[in-house]
Amino acid sequence: MSTPEISPQPKAAGKSARDWVKILAQYREPNHLRSSFELAVTVVPFLALWALAWWSLSVSYWLTLALSLPIAAFLLRLFTIQHDCGHGSFFRNRHVSDWVGRIIGVLTLTPYDVWRRTHSIHHSTHGNLGKRGMGDIHTMTVAEYRASGRWGQFMYRLYRHPITLFGFGPGYLFFLQNRIPYGLMGQARYWISAMGTNLTIVLALAAIWYFGGLMPLLLIFVPATLIAATAGLWLFYVQHQFEATTWEDDSNWQLHDAALHGSSHYVLPPVLQWLSANIGIHHVHHLYSRIPFYRLPQVLRDHAELAEGNRMTIRESLANARLHLWDEDAKRLVSFSQARAL
Repeated sequence: MSTPEISPQPKAAGKSARDWVKILAQYREPNHLRSSFELAVTVVPFLALWALAWWSLSVSYWLTLALSLPIAAFLLRLFTIQHDCGHGSFFRNRHVSDWVGRIIGVLTLTPYDVWRRTHSIHHSTHGNLGKRGMGDIHTMTVAEYRASGRWGQFMYRLYRHPITLFGFGPGYLFFLQNRIPYGLMGQARYWISAMGTNLTIVLALAAIWYFGGLMPLLLIFVPATLIAATAGLWLFYVQHQFEATTWEDDSNWQLHDAALHGSSHYVLPPVLQWLSANIGIHHVHHLYSRIPFYRLPQVLRDHAELAEGNRMTIRESLANARLHLWDEDAKRLVSFSQARAL
């Protein structure tokens, strides 16, 4: 099975990444009515589906379990709205954005202030080989892998295996790791964010248990959260883990180039694009993160050049799960077998 070629971002009309930043600035202002509408059409179905699933417990546990799938879809969309709140792109008022994000963070099991900080670090360091390790999927270079010894190679292969990343990883990340301010342990404000979110989650789960018993937790909460977490982690993976992505040493790294050329354009069917709140238009988002998600399609309509680079379909994206190492000579992501053949 060969790895699909993902076309690199074209240098349209001689525009550099910095040029695009100036052009994209005109799309940054959110529309409060539109943002409120997008929030409402996500929260209301989410709560309605939860109520329907709860009612279905008296009819069929299999029906309840089936309803966890659409609940997960709207939970994923809620996380993407939380993501926009973290970038300050959902409402003009930062306090409103932050509190909407904090409330959603209880539903997504993600302490908002902790996540906002680590995600900001991800945006400011992505593609920089000298600043890996915060808010990203660990990626070794071919040279680092070869120098890591048999145990190091075994542990890295175990970490990068799809069963680890997309099987155990989502549950570990959202149920366990998110319970502490991982990476920000020395700052009180992030402990407050994590513990405040944890306390609210515990109270909410206790209320569900009190009124509905164990089954709503086992058949609605747990599966919906795991499905949404797995889908979210896959989306995050394919946004940066593809053959034509870009990594550079700190001395050669440039923020805007890394954003434009190191992020994919994940082309999804309309319903999946809506449920993921256009997060697949990731190269534009990384280049100008203050653009509200509902304005990203307009960017592509106005600038067709941006719609052509780093395009990836669902079918093409599946092969990216085989790419694990950055080849500094060829400037591409390669598989373990390709690294052995170098």
